[in-house]
Amino acid sequence: VQLQASGGGLVQAGGSLRLSCEVSGRTFSRTAMGWFRQAPGKEREFVAGISASGITYYADSVKGRSAISRDDGKKTLYLRMNSLKPGDTAVYYCAGRPGSAIYYDDSKYDYWGQGTQVTVSS
Repeated sequence: VQLQASGGGLVQAGGSLRLSCEVSGRTFSRTAMGWFRQAPGKEREFVAGISASGITYYADSVKGRSAISRDDGKKTLYLRMNSLKPGDTAVYYCAGRPGSAIYYDDSKYDYWGQGTQVTVSS
């Protein structure tokens, strides 16, 4: 299974970004997907997840200004982030696991993308 994340970049505080993650090599529709991020000097943390049935989950830090979605036909995962803050600066990773359940623990995920850098300037 291969995951390819894209869409990161440099954005000013208050701006928006949409991250994408293309999945190959597995039946995407039966894979639970998530976004994680890792800032310099910090542990990787859960950002958002979407189950195979479309139920969404968000970390408190991004709830209300982010939207995770999936297009099973295109085998692509998305994360739309609005009202970006400097604290959102991190490398963002997409991840997947067989089945439907979403976990906040990154050790539960079997498949990982290479990461895409998001930098928010103040």
